[in-house]
Amino acid sequence: MNMNLYDIEVNQPARVKSLHGEPAVCQRLREMGFCEFAEVRKLTHGSCLICHVCGVNVALSKYLAKNIVVEKIQHPSHKASSHKNPGPSGT
Repeated sequence: MNMNLYDIEVNQPARVKSLHGEPAVCQRLREMGFCEFAEVRKLTHGSCLICHVCGVNVALSKYLAKNIVVEKIQHPSHKASSHKNPGPSGT
């Protein structure tokens, strides 16, 4: 289900789906790491939010957070080997 970053629960893993607003604002959000498909987690809620994206914590206004459309994800991607290569078959 898509919702904006402001409305998502604190600590809920999410993925950026799209950005809305003025082109210059969207471009600046992308420069800050809020690119489409980026994983984000809102750490605090209020008139100013703190979010974790691309390995850093970023403060956003309520206005900017409402321009970021996200979807909830169940499991954030990890670089751990959850998809182990079983190796060649027939050994």
